[in-house]
Amino acid sequence: MRALVGRAHLWLTRRRSGLVGLALIIGAGAGLGAVVFRYLILGITDLVTGRTDYSDAGRVASLHLPALGPWFLLLAPVVGRLLYGPLVYRFAPEARGHGVPEVMVAVARNGGRIPARVAAVKSLASALCIGTGGSVGREGPIVQIGSALGSSIGQWLRVPDHRLKLMVACGAAGGISATFNAPVAGVFFALEIILRAFSAEAFGVVVISSVTANVIAHAIVGDDHIIALPAYSLGSAAELPLYALLGLLAAVAGWGFARVLYLVEDLCDHLWRGPEWLRPAAGGLLLGGVLLALPQMYGVGYPVLEKGISGGYAIGFLLVLLVGKMLATSLTIGIGGSGGVFAPSLFVGGMLGTAFGIVAQAMFPGLGLSPGAFGLVGMAAVFAAASHAPIAAVLIVFELTGQYSIILPLMAAVALATGLSHLISRDTIYTLKLLRRGVDIDADSRADGLLRALTVGQAMRPVPDSVTAETLAGDAVRLPTVLAGDSLHDALRALGRHETTGLPVLARPGGELVGWIDHRDVLGAYGRAAV
Repeated sequence: MRALVGRAHLWLTRRRSGLVGLALIIGAGAGLGAVVFRYLILGITDLVTGRTDYSDAGRVASLHLPALGPWFLLLAPVVGRLLYGPLVYRFAPEARGHGVPEVMVAVARNGGRIPARVAAVKSLASALCIGTGGSVGREGPIVQIGSALGSSIGQWLRVPDHRLKLMVACGAAGGISATFNAPVAGVFFALEIILRAFSAEAFGVVVISSVTANVIAHAIVGDDHIIALPAYSLGSAAELPLYALLGLLAAVAGWGFARVLYLVEDLCDHLWRGPEWLRPAAGGLLLGGVLLALPQMYGVGYPVLEKGISGGYAIGFLLVLLVGKMLATSLTIGIGGSGGVFAPSLFVGGMLGTAFGIVAQAMFPGLGLSPGAFGLVGMAAVFAAASHAPIAAVLIVFELTGQYSIILPLMAAVALATGLSHLISRDTIYTLKLLRRGVDIDADSRADGLLRALTVGQAMRPVPDSVTAETLAGDAVRLPTVLAGDSLHDALRALGRHETTGLPVLARPGGELVGWIDHRDVLGAYGRAAV
């Protein structure tokens, strides 16, 4: 039995085909985790409001607290944050915020290592936050939950670092796939945002995990689309310039949303002087005031988004909802809330696009425009501008709505929104959070690429006088060496692995000694190349 377990462990952790088994395990876990998280949110929302979604109910009383009338909206955020504030502060501070940046830095800096407790704490904290009125999304938490699950399984099995990163991406893809019933978008979300790289191996295992998670979730909750909309189509090519203009406006909106988010967070940091565990509850009173004024901001708000795109609101109220969502989401996260920014960016884009469509319809009545189609395109374009992830943006909106007939304006607007957003700022709504902590994973990626491109031969120096031929001959059996053709990335790993001050450089395996390299030589060559 022990031998069988040992062979299974070896297959999972070392064999290429073992990645399939790992992807299946993680996908199943992420699918179940997404279902549990979904029902946690629904259960807490129902416990507080008497409804599974309060956002479209209007300014009415909770069915469980009728005596309070709509004033329960002031109380609910405070109570919810009193519960999860100490939980996050004590057990998993990384569960605070929108989650995706923490996964990105775990992959870029920590070899994919995420503490196992993050999944449990993030699930409960985010469900409490959203269920008691937090105006945030489910995608950030489920990405962090699925990623933590994948990382925990990998660490338990002691898989190599490069494989552990793939397992984190598998968990993220599975979470997105199961939560939004969007298996293709889940794959590209993981590749574009989490791994930030494409390879055949990564694509294959992430697809397996995403499909598995989707099958598990579908078997439990059925074919559940988050929003249901009428069919839209592109009337004629004459409409395309209008969609292009919307893409440019969406770029500004996506950039503005990210800046408002962190401006509010900075303001909260500046004003708060009490203990961190109490900060969410104190800020919850402010959030309650926003909800009392605009109850449509309660929770994720998909019913409100659906109603807005379907033509249920006048243009003035669409703009109020747009500004309100930016403020409510920023305040929810700024006071220490736990939830995602993906769904709010879709909400902002939907309101912007629909309002733009109403104006365009009035200006060009002969084109027969559908404002709702502009709303759909705006959803993807604002998210693409905020995240710089155009493929995931196109696919996730397509899979959420099933509207293939507007794929051409969708792609055009997303491309323009992403391009202009890049020109305005190289930072995304996710990387900006890391930059504020002094972590630049884009610089890490550029440095890693440069170290892989440079060779040991370009950095080595002559053999020091203190290293004699006799010394090398005597240590030939155990002395580690590098080759002149090795990359500086590999040389750094060898220097760190053997904890040595320097390594001899050989022309080829078993060949002549041609030089010497240490950490200073690597840094010198990198510095010269980076100028």
